[in-house]
Amino acid sequence: MIRRDHHDDFSVARRCVVSGAGRGRHARDAVVTGIGFCLPGEGRPVFTADDVWNIASRGASCLRQNDAYYGAVELSDAMFDERLPDIPPFFSRHYTAAHRFGLVSLAEACADAELDPRSDDLGDAAILVGRGGVDANINSYLAVLRADPETVPVTEAMELFVAAEQAVTPSDVALVQGALTRSKGPNYTVSCGCASSAVQVGNARRLIADGEVDVAIVTGVDVFSAQLIRNIQRLLQGAQKTYESIRSDDMPELLPSFDSLMRPYDRRADCINHGEGSVTLIMESREHASRRDAHHYGQVLAQAMTRDGLANPLASDETGNELVTAVRQCLKDRWDISEVPYVHGGSDGNVVVTAFEANAIRELYGSAARDLLMTSQEGCFGHNGAPAGCLGVALTLLMMERGEVCPTANCEQPADNLPFDPVPGVQTRPLDFDYALSFNYQVGGVKNAILLGSAAV
Repeated sequence: MIRRDHHDDFSVARRCVVSGAGRGRHARDAVVTGIGFCLPGEGRPVFTADDVWNIASRGASCLRQNDAYYGAVELSDAMFDERLPDIPPFFSRHYTAAHRFGLVSLAEACADAELDPRSDDLGDAAILVGRGGVDANINSYLAVLRADPETVPVTEAMELFVAAEQAVTPSDVALVQGALTRSKGPNYTVSCGCASSAVQVGNARRLIADGEVDVAIVTGVDVFSAQLIRNIQRLLQGAQKTYESIRSDDMPELLPSFDSLMRPYDRRADCINHGEGSVTLIMESREHASRRDAHHYGQVLAQAMTRDGLANPLASDETGNELVTAVRQCLKDRWDISEVPYVHGGSDGNVVVTAFEANAIRELYGSAARDLLMTSQEGCFGHNGAPAGCLGVALTLLMMERGEVCPTANCEQPADNLPFDPVPGVQTRPLDFDYALSFNYQVGGVKNAILLGSAAV
């Protein structure tokens, strides 16, 4: 792995952060020291930074078609046990896929950061999880709901109870991660759709900046039922004709079918392909990371979230005005947009997303937008919901560290009137940069922006 270590050249006692937490007083830098994954791969899941880079730098797609394109994590019991050998079977046999993916990405991130989750390293760490869906929770919920207390054997009742307590709420992954690390620090879940872990990255930054914690573990994890996706596809096909006959201007576009390949920023883009999995970031105060001589991938400088303010809960304002607002809240008067030559986009193949991103970039960059590189790697692993925020941070910091921008996966024919360069094709583009933005969104008009910096700034 190529690493550019800058942190030894900089003083630990650093700047007063103007925006966000710590306004008006000294606030601590939040650096990323570990990244771990449990994502779809080519023949095996993706676990490490090098694994992810091998996929993203080639614009490779790990989506497979079985009625619908889907990014599946084929995590075997052996792979799980190798990384987490000491979990009592009484609990682990009731783990859902979300539990397993989230624990594996945490274990990989801890190994990358050289932290031991079984020691006191994380005893006071914040454990923050983002979840966008509850597909993994449904079976445990229904099992309890349908159980007859009068006839269920005692031993089976105990098993149902343990499974339910671990899995019926969206806070399930935070629960088992907290048990693994034995942390006494903050432990909570945010559910904000595909912006969930991005919001938690901002919360982690504020906890660190304000001195509440030295270490924060942020995980985004989601599982989408393949059966649910297939049923949605069939329902859409049946509903399309009726929808077109009754559609009015205040109704959102129906999502198109999932039976073709997603192509963000491509003129042929007509669908979204889902995926599953988990991504974990280890964030630390610069002082804490430097004391233990940890590697710094870079830092989270600011995060902001806005909403379009529309009455329709499924709609999105295509002007991109609130995305512009979120970016300006990140930059404030401390950074200038001209310092940001790369943006990690949140495009999932939806033309509405591309439209408001393009409009926002025009407003933010003006004529300089033609030199901006803006890419998306959702076509590599699928639109995986809550992990997208952590994945965007991890990929962007890897690109910044290696001086190369990954191409937009499955983009071969850039859409007309894009104001930015989406880096089509299957090769990286050289770029030496120290600042970047990463975007994420939620249905209902939520716009989230994260400003990232290299270890040098």
